[in-house]
Formats: sequence, C-alpha cells, structure tokens
Amino acid sequence: MKKHAIIPIFISHRGCPHQCVFCNQKAITARSGNVSPDEARKTIEEWLSSLEKRELEKELSFFGGSFTAIPLDEQRAFLRLAKEYKDSGRIDKIRCSTRPDCINEEILDNLKSFGMDVIELGAQSFDPAVLEASQRGHSAEDIYAACRLIKSYGFSLGIQLMIGLPRDSYELSVSSAEKAAALAPDVARLYPTVVIRDTPLYEMMKKGEYRGFGEELMLKTVKEMYSILTKNGVKVIRIGLKSNELIKGEDYHPAFGQLVKSSLALDDILAKLADKQLLLKERGSEREAKRVIISAPPELINFAVGHKAYNKAFIESEYPWLKLGFKSDSASDGIKISVL
Repeated sequence: MKKHAIIPIFISHRGCPHQCVFCNQKAITARSGNVSPDEARKTIEEWLSSLEKRELEKELSFFGGSFTAIPLDEQRAFLRLAKEYKDSGRIDKIRCSTRPDCINEEILDNLKSFGMDVIELGAQSFDPAVLEASQRGHSAEDIYAACRLIKSYGFSLGIQLMIGLPRDSYELSVSSAEKAAALAPDVARLYPTVVIRDTPLYEMMKKGEYRGFGEELMLKTVKEMYSILTKNGVKVIRIGLKSNELIKGEDYHPAFGQLVKSSLALDDILAKLADKQLLLKERGSEREAKRVIISAPPELINFAVGHKAYNKAFIESEYPWLKLGFKSDSASDGIKISVL
C-alpha cells in the first residue's frame, strides 16, 4: 500500500456561520485573509514539486473552515481546480472538512460532480449540552442526519471530536466516541481542546468559567475513545493539533498523540508481562534475572519504547530483575514478548 501525503489548502474561516467558543481560525491555520484559487494552485504546485518524485497517494484537502458553507460559486472555483489535478492523475483524492449543518443534497450533488472523495464533519460532541455551551449552532440530530446523507452518496466519512469542551466530562466524551463508532465512519480525528488567545473560551478561562480536563484526565479519556473507535474498525488518523508557533506556550502538549499511543502500548506490554508467570520465578530471596525482548512492527516500536523512553524506564522500575530489550520486527502484527 502506498504511503499517504496530504496537500493542505486552508480556507481560513470562510463561510462558517458561527463563532464557536474555542475557535480562532486565523491562529489555527497560521494564515490571514482569503485564499483564491490562483493562490491554491501555487500551493499545489509547490507541494507537487517534491511529492511527485515519490511513490505516494496524494490527496488535496480543503481545511481550515467550513468548506461547504461558502457560496456554491466559490466552492466550484476551488473544486474545478481540484478536479483538474485529479483528472490529470497528479493527485489521487479530494477531501474537505465542514460542519454538520452545512450538508444537504444540493451541496453533496455539487461535491459529487467534481469528484470529491472524503468529507470530514466537525461534530465535536454528540451531547446537546456540550454543543450548546460551545456555541456550535447545530444539534446532535444534525450530526446524525449529515452522516447518513454523506454515506448514502458513497463518500468516505470522517468524524472529528473535541474533548474537554465546556460542560464536557469523561463519560460524555466516551459516549460521543461510542455514538461516532456506531455511525461507522471511515476515519476519525480526536482533538483535545486547546485554549487559544482571542477566543471566547480564553475569556471564559480567565474569568474562571471554564476549566480544562488537565493532562491526566485528558490522557485517560482520549485513550478510551481511541480504543472504542479502533476496536470498531474506525481508523483514527490524528490525535491533537499539529504544533506551531501560534499555540506554543498555551496549556497544550505538542506530542499528545504520541503520549496516547505510548500509554496504550505500555498497557499492552504490562498485561503481557503479567500474563507470563515465569517472569515472577524466584531464586532464593532474589528473582531470577531474565532476558526479555519486546518486539513490535516498525510503526509501533517507538510507541512501545514510549515518549522520551518513558515506557522502557517504567518497565525497568517495575521489573528490575529483567534484562530488557526492544526490537523492530516487520513481520510482527503487534507487540510481542519473548523470554530468552
């Protein structure tokens, strides 16, 4: 299978009918002003100048705003450009992100006619109280209706969820993951709420009206959501925002996705170690030293070792009598424990 590369076109805050409490699109996309199709073409060519030299599946993605909320004539101008590159074979897929209340049959007919492949919905939460407190401007039923309609047209569906919004909780976020999984999207993104300056949420935080989850609860929540989605066949393609200078210094861990996957890997390793009773064999008053190799496929080995080697250090502290090693194994389909 070819590796995947995304060519991002940021349509900054274009057409979005609501100001959600967490949103400052200019900060998130690190852009200002409007992007024209001509500027989008320049961006595409810049990306393709390096991507076309590599064997990659190339996807043109319209991010940064509610793409289907901009006027249809403007949508068509961008979509004609995207279709031109897709028809010529220079890109393979077209993706856009939008809001649940900006989906209807006319919009989907238009997207279909230009070869759109993937539609991601910023659902954020399935809980009515959280949606209202976040000033989303749409209901939970709007999410269900949009998802059903998108799937009926044959598009690939993505669902984006935010964790830690006003009035959110561990239980409500986990419930949102369960409800998202029941809709059988192809992909999902999990975004811990980031408090960005010049947003209503920032003002709420300063007044003491909002308090985030904190890293420990956020990690616990996102781990459970990730597990629910993946166990139901939903591919989680991102956890957390990409770090950039505009969010540096806020209460946000730029490697949060790695923390989540590393913590899940540690849980898996500890369960496998506990299951191997021979590791607990004692020799007199001292446990017998054992050589243990933890192997994982290349895409998982860094998570097995842990962020800044945290997992390795933790296992060594829990099992000080083990001689621990890690091995990348392309033939492996998961994390495995070998006792030598």
